[in-house]
Amino acid sequence: MQLKLGPLLRYVDETRATVWVETDGPCDVEILGHRAPTWSVHGHHYALVLIEGLEPASETPYEVLLDGSKVWPPADSPYGPSVIRTPRSDGSFRLAFGSCRRSAPFDEQGFQDFGPDALVALAERMAGDDGERPDALLLLGDQVYADDPSDAVLAKLRAAHGGRQDSEVADEIGNFEEYTWLYDDAWLTPAVRWLFSTVPVCMLLDDHDLRDDWNTSLSWRRWVTSQPWWHDRVVGAYASYWVYQHLGNLSPEQLEKDPTYAAMRALEDEDERSSYLDAFAWEADDDPASTRWSFYRDFGARSNGVRLLAVDSRCSRELQPSRRAMVDPHEWEWVRRHTVGATQPINHLLFASTLPFLLTPGLHHLEGWNEAVASGAWGSRAAGVGERIRQDMDLEHWASFRRSFDDVTELLTDLVRAENPPASILMLSGDVHCSYLSEAELTAVDHPGTAIRQLTMSPFRNPIGRPIQLANKVLNTRWMAALLHRLARSAGVRDVAARWRTAYGPWFGNGVMTIVLTGDRWLVEVDHAELRGGRQVLRRTVAHGG
Repeated sequence: MQLKLGPLLRYVDETRATVWVETDGPCDVEILGHRAPTWSVHGHHYALVLIEGLEPASETPYEVLLDGSKVWPPADSPYGPSVIRTPRSDGSFRLAFGSCRRSAPFDEQGFQDFGPDALVALAERMAGDDGERPDALLLLGDQVYADDPSDAVLAKLRAAHGGRQDSEVADEIGNFEEYTWLYDDAWLTPAVRWLFSTVPVCMLLDDHDLRDDWNTSLSWRRWVTSQPWWHDRVVGAYASYWVYQHLGNLSPEQLEKDPTYAAMRALEDEDERSSYLDAFAWEADDDPASTRWSFYRDFGARSNGVRLLAVDSRCSRELQPSRRAMVDPHEWEWVRRHTVGATQPINHLLFASTLPFLLTPGLHHLEGWNEAVASGAWGSRAAGVGERIRQDMDLEHWASFRRSFDDVTELLTDLVRAENPPASILMLSGDVHCSYLSEAELTAVDHPGTAIRQLTMSPFRNPIGRPIQLANKVLNTRWMAALLHRLARSAGVRDVAARWRTAYGPWFGNGVMTIVLTGDRWLVEVDHAELRGGRQVLRRTVAHGG
């Protein structure tokens, strides 16, 4: 019996942890004396092991045993043991994050096309004890590319389909089994596999986890749901996302209340489990209110008040132009309940969304104008043109869902008006294939004690071409922002109750950001990946804090 994928360290608190694995057959999985039997769907075997009784503020190496035989760590690993670290005794906390990672070889062609891999470079830094290790890692979307798989997966697809090219999606992932190939391709890189085994990983999905432009607009939605390949594609996407990514986001208490997880452990027949999971996945797409992909996690000692709130900004959208929203009312009520309605104080709020809340000012005004035109501000004929621009230019961030942008602004206002406002509200995002830090302030209320920052890090490994880089830089100029602001106002778009500026960036190289929290203090470290002497390393670009 062997590990097929993993181990992935997922949840860690003062005394507990969960570790996810995929094995090549049914077995009992044992870690630090705690056991869990595998359960299977679609011919694949998984387990999530709950480990209890860990020492607070400790570092515990662990091994993985399958039916009593040790299978991890590899004897020849250059990275050292996998460990579980419970929260630090000094109350400090470090979170590394980013998004958008393509799978490609680490050879001359791979580096030429995609550059060095920031996650590999992070693992190499950790293995060399070069600097502090993160206490958690947040992956903000596009963990896999179902619509643009690597050459290795593409060859496997063509072999499986007999080389047929009679469909526009022949070279795309089409079902659960093919999604498993993507995860193998992305997560079996030795450095990344070790990194995920020793740093707790949280994950949130974005469009390429299913298909580019996913839920951009109602017209896109109507088109895609009419396609004959859609059912198997979306079922495979949601079912595999639940297994490989979402399940490990949940705390032990949340796992106990999850009906899908209960079914996976209770149903005795694999066909029943597979049918149950597929039905769950289909309903998740057909009725977004039936499930929730957003999650929250409280990090460090409970008294620290560090809360990560990861908001699903892709699946729960309201797409009717008259009530367009990034997050539907059902989901937004949950967001408010776990922020302004939280039962414990929040000293640092890490508000995470795969899509940036604050864009560069020019792009913000462009998206506001486009949403207004696509919704009929300039008439029905212009609305059609606006819709095509929306899809062709990927104008689908929070700025193009103005109702939701205002909801977030109101949420931030309520937080800073609270009796004990947070010391910082840090908005974490990816998606846009560039990275930047924006300083923001609300215009409806003073908040000298609360810092608000937009922190956007993308990509881990998937740089954009120079023409798009140039367009981003132009959109960040004052004269272009002023011109697009005037254009937006001509379409009836009102100003929002916030102002901001890009303090650092944009940068376009592969990289990773790390947030460092100590008491009321916060610091953002920006590192970019580069090749140095044949090695993939991280170079510190800027450190900014308050």
